[in-house]
Amino acid sequence: MPKRKTVRRAVNRPPAPDLVGRSNSQPKADRPFAPGYGIVGPEDGKGLLPWKWVARQMGPCRTFWVATVHASQARPHVMPVWGVWLDDAFYFSTGHKSRKAQNLAANPACTVVNDDGAEAVIVEGTAEELKDAAALERVAAAYTKKYKMDPRGMGEPIFIVRPKTVFGLIEKSFPKTATRWRL
Repeated sequence: MPKRKTVRRAVNRPPAPDLVGRSNSQPKADRPFAPGYGIVGPEDGKGLLPWKWVARQMGPCRTFWVATVHASQARPHVMPVWGVWLDDAFYFSTGHKSRKAQNLAANPACTVVNDDGAEAVIVEGTAEELKDAAALERVAAAYTKKYKMDPRGMGEPIFIVRPKTVFGLIEKSFPKTATRWRL
């Protein structure tokens, strides 16, 4: 029996300050667990979606949905936000007194979804306030290009959501292309 090769994921190492969200390797793709939905095996159908598909969906999206866990009532809280996908992570700004910020302070687990149900990206991860000056500069430049405004001008926190699991779902080819990445 051949010896199994141990693979270390770059996500386990601290990222360089100017590449806060970026991992040095492509995440491994597989099929999501969804019994009863007719999802085929990873070698069947059109195959697994490539990781670059996520960036193509997230990049131009104008409005995203962020789900957090209500800090005092242990129930979901979902709100639309503007944000940018940069270096394999999602960045958004919200008021420090907002429900989202309060929820994330108590529990950093969150889910971010693009606004396209026909070609959905679901990002499950953890959020933290971005403090690194170089990273903030890059995020502000991307935000300004996309929305014609610098989020730093509001004086509110900018959060990074580091993905742990990402799902790619294309409605028209769902059983054949449904993909999950674990980072």
